[in-house]
Amino acid sequence: MSGSFLEKKMSAKFRSLKLYQGLSKLLLLYSLGFCPNIEVCSKTNSNRQTFSWTGLGAVVIGEALGSVTLLCGTTSAPRGLVTWYRNDSEPVFLLSSNSSLPPAAPRFSLVNASALRIEALSLQDEGVYSCQEVLNDTRYFPVSLQVADGPFQVEVNVSATGSLPNGTRFVARGSRAAFSCRSRARPPPRVEWWFQAAPGRPELFGNNRTLSSFALLQMSPSLQGNYTCVATNTLSGRQRKVTTELLVYSPPTSAPRCSAETSLTSSTLQLTCHWDGGYPEPNFLWTEEPGGLILGNSSLGVEVVNNTQLEDGKTFKCLGSHVVGPESGASCVVQIRSPSLLSEPMKTCFVGGNVTLTCQVSGASPLAKIQWLRNLSQPEAVLQPSNHYLITQTGQSSNLTVHNCSRDLDEGYYVCRAENPVGVREVDIWLTVKEPLNIGSVVGTIISLLLLGVATIFGLLLYYSPVFCWKGDPSRGQDMGDVMVLVDSEEEEEAEGAEEEEDAEEEEEKREELPKEVHKHGHIHRVTALVNGNLEQLRNGLQDLQDDNSAPQSDIAQEDRPV
Repeated sequence: MSGSFLEKKMSAKFRSLKLYQGLSKLLLLYSLGFCPNIEVCSKTNSNRQTFSWTGLGAVVIGEALGSVTLLCGTTSAPRGLVTWYRNDSEPVFLLSSNSSLPPAAPRFSLVNASALRIEALSLQDEGVYSCQEVLNDTRYFPVSLQVADGPFQVEVNVSATGSLPNGTRFVARGSRAAFSCRSRARPPPRVEWWFQAAPGRPELFGNNRTLSSFALLQMSPSLQGNYTCVATNTLSGRQRKVTTELLVYSPPTSAPRCSAETSLTSSTLQLTCHWDGGYPEPNFLWTEEPGGLILGNSSLGVEVVNNTQLEDGKTFKCLGSHVVGPESGASCVVQIRSPSLLSEPMKTCFVGGNVTLTCQVSGASPLAKIQWLRNLSQPEAVLQPSNHYLITQTGQSSNLTVHNCSRDLDEGYYVCRAENPVGVREVDIWLTVKEPLNIGSVVGTIISLLLLGVATIFGLLLYYSPVFCWKGDPSRGQDMGDVMVLVDSEEEEEAEGAEEEEDAEEEEEKREELPKEVHKHGHIHRVTALVNGNLEQLRNGLQDLQDDNSAPQSDIAQEDRPV
């Protein structure tokens, strides 16, 4: 009897619902709006639910596969009979507080005998729900349910880049990089890009509704850092984000430089290759040429070669490669050489003085170690710097200065030794120590020699000078030895001629018996010309003198001939 009564009552309720169907549809239109004034959010494990109340109803937001609770009005007072319907074209019964009426599906249940809880939400659950409460009168409370889905997997793409084994992306300095981010959600998500340099604060690049993409030109080290794409469901507020670390690599700006050095720990050869200006560090491959025998491959560019592999003139090659190019890489070569020595073979030092021995090394690759040795009783004893020995070195030139030279201690051979891993070279220098000279005797000797030279030159001038004339013995047939006559002018010539005329008569008698006297007229002209600077007259005087001398001689020769 009670059952039939309930059925009659329910049929009456359905008839009343039909009467108010138009009003319900109108309420649903108002209930679909969002209320910006009051927002109540409740979170469960993976669910998010949002209520927005208006004067005509509430809006509830749930997430797919989650659960949601729809409240029947806002009152907390004791409730009457509560029944929930879904308003489609026709109201559909879902659940009632009357325990005799089973729910339309197991995932529907009542909370506090009034609120409708829906489990395992799906997109099909989205719509308008009505709560009917019968207490003193019948009241209706419309509720709009919106179901959000996503965002799902976020896809990030950075073009023109490479990838390291650990997944880190990189781009070449100065190149162009394009960024894009995609995600799917209901409703479509809002996509944002954030950039954070290390260290630094995140910086927002921009946002878009469905697709966010941008490009950066001329990548520089300041743009190196973490790029994060955030996809947000605008309905539920749920977010998904993907962070990509982007490095800006730079190829080396210079050419590789190779060098060979002596190892610090031993006398082995150490090969070093430098290729500066790149980020990250390039990789180096050392080979032995010719033949291409690989010695080692590392990012340090340093290889140690055993002495058994060394010989004068051998060549080693370093090939550098960088992650951003050039593709063929870059190389340099180094050739090893034994040292060559150059020095003076002999040096001299005075007792108590100082002397410097110099040794110059050339052609050594790697650079040679220079030592000084004393080749006496201990030829292998290396000289050490002291008050007596001063050793200085500039580059590959070494100087040994010996102070306060002593013949007993310092005279002898000194050895300059140059050594590198390729070979050893030595050169001997003989040092002679002498007693200092007597300065007084040296100065006296020099002065004596100067005086002797001056006297010799003055004697030669007196002997060969034509300005001097000597009167001789008449028995010798020449005017030499007794009187020297210097004639300076023509007046003196005339005086000399007058005297000759006075004596002419006396001399005529003697000319027949004695050899003819050499005429002095040519000599006078010669002296006169020499005094007056007349060279032509000097030559005429000499010629006359020769003619006068030859005439008497021929006469004498004729007189001596037998008749």
